[in-house]
Amino acid sequence: MPEPTSESSLSIRGLILVPAVITLGITLLRLAGELLHWSPRFFSTAPGGATPGLGPAIVGISWLPIFFGPYFAVKLARSGHGASGVWKTFGLSLLGFLIMIAGGFVGFAPHIKFPGREILGILLIILGPTLVVLGWPALFKVLVAYGYAARIPVAIVMIFALHGHWGTHYDALPPNYAGPTSFFAQYMVIGFLPQMVIWIAFTVLVGSIVGTVVAGMVCRGNTVHAVS
Repeated sequence: MPEPTSESSLSIRGLILVPAVITLGITLLRLAGELLHWSPRFFSTAPGGATPGLGPAIVGISWLPIFFGPYFAVKLARSGHGASGVWKTFGLSLLGFLIMIAGGFVGFAPHIKFPGREILGILLIILGPTLVVLGWPALFKVLVAYGYAARIPVAIVMIFALHGHWGTHYDALPPNYAGPTSFFAQYMVIGFLPQMVIWIAFTVLVGSIVGTVVAGMVCRGNTVHAVS
């Protein structure tokens, strides 16, 4: 069983630095590809970044938790910052993912209408990833930090894209959009809320689901130790 490393040798900042730089590079590449009208298969400007008939754009950051989740999980486990139970964490992550999906359905499905449904939906989306804390608090902290490092630049890009009408997926309105029309309110609905809440939950849960599976296969018997 590896001994926990010191706080200075294993910090959240140190773990996420390279993944965050890679993610930023892909975000800038995606933006350039859309502005220069490169192949829509790789750089879709459609709402949500998915072109009908082609699917999601290949160049994007939503895929990255699939790869960085295992990277973080194995790094943490091998340095003594592992889960209290890897498969327990997997189960909690899977349950959290289902809760997040339910939150999106309850809060934003057009055919569901009742007072306060948006607030309830957002609360469920937030609740989902917090379950990871019960099994692997260190992984939760790292994935949250990486999520914000990945998504804050996107949120900033969306401010300028929406204001300047760049014609990218960063400023594309969803189909049949019936929300607010003022710049600030529109940004909060299609920019800030998705990037700072929904995509963070997605990053934590997908990263944890895939990460715990990989860590469970390659790392065994590592104890929990708080990450600074």
